[in-house]
Amino acid sequence: MASALPLLLAPRPIASPRPAPTGRFLSLSAPLLAAAPVPTAVEPRKGGGRLARLQPLHAASPCNYVVAAATGGAEAARAKCLQFVAWYLLSLDKHPVATKAVTSALLNMAGDLICQLAIDKAPKLDLKRTFMFTLLGLVLVGPTLHIWYLYLSKLVTVSGASGAISRLLLDQFIFSPVFIGVFMSLLVTLEGRPSLVVPKLKQEWFSSLIANWQLWIPFQFLNFYFVPQKLQVLAANFVALAWNVILSYKAHKEVIAE
Repeated sequence: MASALPLLLAPRPIASPRPAPTGRFLSLSAPLLAAAPVPTAVEPRKGGGRLARLQPLHAASPCNYVVAAATGGAEAARAKCLQFVAWYLLSLDKHPVATKAVTSALLNMAGDLICQLAIDKAPKLDLKRTFMFTLLGLVLVGPTLHIWYLYLSKLVTVSGASGAISRLLLDQFIFSPVFIGVFMSLLVTLEGRPSLVVPKLKQEWFSSLIANWQLWIPFQFLNFYFVPQKLQVLAANFVALAWNVILSYKAHKEVIAE
């Protein structure tokens, strides 16, 4: 054991690296190694590849042009509508009587035309009848309603539901009966039939008043309760078209001889 210890403690020689193989194998592998392409880093596709290529096509799609045109048209129509409302409200402030008179005239004209075409089924429009009905809207309906609503707001100063009910009772049971009678009488007279005024009132006045109550009482309560006095005629015009159709039908209904 003692003689073997120096041998174990002696440093071992470091093995030298193997020489590179020579001969046929080196000559075959060298060209292959030299010709092998060096891998390069693959750059990611910009913009997401196929999705990026489809985005310009999607942007140029005819559907997008249609949607954009429709959106632009809707925005333009909305802007024009708001401009018209602003202009109308300004006209109500500057020229209240004239603005309400013209509005009532247009609604009377539309109501009579609807009555002739949809209810009477007239083969030919009676333009004289339409003109007279429109004229009364201009010179009678619009100015009279302006003055009446203004007077009513000063006469009844109570606010809330009690004030609305008070205005409603005065409007429907005092003003409306008189106004319907005056309107029918003037219309029949202007149309050249003054001898039919009394028979017309006897035949159509009360039924017209009942139709007026059925249509206007619910609406006028809301109108007097929620709408400012300046806009009450404007609000009433939304219902006035339907009323003008009824009134035109009643006013031009043939008088039955007794």
